[in-house]
Amino acid sequence: MTTHHADTPGTESVWDYPRPPRIEPDARHVVVRHAGAVLADSRRCLRVLETSHPPVFYIPRADVRTDLLRASANRSTCEWKGTATYWTLGPQTGLPAVPDIAWSYETPSPSYAPIAGHLAFRADRVEECTVDGEPVRAQPGGFYGGWITHEITGPFKGEPGSLGW
Repeated sequence: MTTHHADTPGTESVWDYPRPPRIEPDARHVVVRHAGAVLADSRRCLRVLETSHPPVFYIPRADVRTDLLRASANRSTCEWKGTATYWTLGPQTGLPAVPDIAWSYETPSPSYAPIAGHLAFRADRVEECTVDGEPVRAQPGGFYGGWITHEITGPFKGEPGSLGW
């Protein structure tokens, strides 16, 4: 594997991100849309930056249409953030059912307390996620939830051959 560090102004290499991950505020305009509905609209997100991963945008619950979501039975554990709760869209809302469309850390470990209750959406399970109007690409691999925008460079965890990273 060859890693690339950001050497072009205005770009970020995921290989320059820290481990354990860092949280930083992001005031860009983030919108999540699916099946004609705006699921989230915020300028108050927190980005979690972790080595080899595109950023994950955590959206404040107040900026998410939580009335369209319900907690699923699924959980996972992150060695740093703690236990994640997953959220399913519909079908009782009139929108098509999409399992585990988002996740949150309701009671994260103390170092990640700022993301408590914020929701992160899977770009590969919605019609569109945008950052300042730019459609994002989902992190490859189907497991991770990072968002790739024009300024983010890889290679990314989740690409073929990255399982052992």
